[in-house]
Amino acid sequence: MAGQPFIYSGQGFSLQRDKNRFVLPNVLRTTVRASSDRDLLCIAKHPEWKCLVGFGTSRVDEFEGQLDQEQARADAAGRPFNRDKRAMALYTYQQVPFDGSGRFVVPDALAALAGLGDQIFFQGMGRSFTLWAPEELYKLDGDPELEATIATCRALAASELAKAKKK
Repeated sequence: MAGQPFIYSGQGFSLQRDKNRFVLPNVLRTTVRASSDRDLLCIAKHPEWKCLVGFGTSRVDEFEGQLDQEQARADAAGRPFNRDKRAMALYTYQQVPFDGSGRFVVPDALAALAGLGDQIFFQGMGRSFTLWAPEELYKLDGDPELEATIATCRALAASELAKAKKK
């Protein structure tokens, strides 16, 4: 797995189901499986947005190199860098198992930090993907860089809610 780039792209939407489970969209699930060598998802709080970030276990192997790069950039710019504090943020993730259909439970503490309720919008973003409460994403409406993401979330939410009403 080392050195192999795993890229998360695509979107998905899940309504909370029985036993408080959500479904990891297949477009992301395939990459999580490949990057973890098993059905295990890593979830953490996003460092800036009120959402979560997901990735496979292989991403953890990159953390020390990332810390080295961030330290070097800070040193070159003459900025202070607290490596321990940054490492604590990177390594504060939870490993969450998912079943063959992609069903998983978001840990309560993480769900609270991201304002997650009974809906999750998933957005691939390269080396990881985000998990959003739609309402939190919609608060960023007006940012032209997020316009397509927000429109996709609204469309997928409407589609999933319409399917749920038919049942």
